[in-house]
Amino acid sequence: MSKAFATIWRNVRKGDGPAAVAFLAPSFGGITVFFLLPLIDTVRRGFYDVRGVNFIGLESYVSVLNNQAFRLAAANTLKFAAVCIPLLMVVSLGTALLLRSIKPMGKFFKTAFLLPMAVPVASIVLLWQALFNEGGLANTVLLRVGLEPVAFMDSGAAFWVLVFTYLWKNNGYNMILWLAGLDGISETLYEAAHADGANALQTFRYVTLPCLLPTVGVVSILSLLNSFRVFREAYLVAGAYPNDSMYLLQHLFNNWFMNLDISRLSAAATMLGVALLLIILVMRRFLDEKD
Repeated sequence: MSKAFATIWRNVRKGDGPAAVAFLAPSFGGITVFFLLPLIDTVRRGFYDVRGVNFIGLESYVSVLNNQAFRLAAANTLKFAAVCIPLLMVVSLGTALLLRSIKPMGKFFKTAFLLPMAVPVASIVLLWQALFNEGGLANTVLLRVGLEPVAFMDSGAAFWVLVFTYLWKNNGYNMILWLAGLDGISETLYEAAHADGANALQTFRYVTLPCLLPTVGVVSILSLLNSFRVFREAYLVAGAYPNDSMYLLQHLFNNWFMNLDISRLSAAATMLGVALLLIILVMRRFLDEKD
């Protein structure tokens, strides 16, 4: 954003200000109307009552922090992100490296890994039910090998079903990002490493990983944001009140919205937005120091 404003300022100083403003006005207008103004109103409503008339200060924030459902949902969301994001980054990077090593078949498998992104949510729900329902394929396999069936959606196993869905859905997208980063690494670096006698592991550690640091930042931030999009599948399969292990902040926000608890919903959304912003800024700062 700061670079964009710097570019605009340079154009203004060159005398191109009116043209730059004319081109950017529709975008800034849309952002203001559909993003900035609703964001400001959401923050404001966190300090007012449900009707948005009477000022109540931090009462909604205190109520949110003392709410047991919020604590459960926040803990589950944090656990989900802590498990899924590292797993997704490792799996998608491994997939990208594997595709680069099998170049003749790389294009075919690249398309195959991207297919989950094109699958409608309703189809994913049907797949969940076919696999993890009480009489689904997973329990059928467990019975065939002499094991007890598992209530996947009514026990702690529901959390890992959610993790599996997130990895399956987002692996192809992250794989493309890693491939773009790998394509940007100069072949001369690998040739120099081989000339110095470096093996495959040393080349990956001292050449590939350092050159992928900018991509690491992009992939980690997008993975964090995409982790909040898994709610659709969980909601359609298990409803508004799923097993406690997969009860996320999105479930809580949806339930508060349905109950028109706008004040607490606005306060909780504001806290979540601030937390995400701080996490992203810390990640950016850490990665900038590594460059």
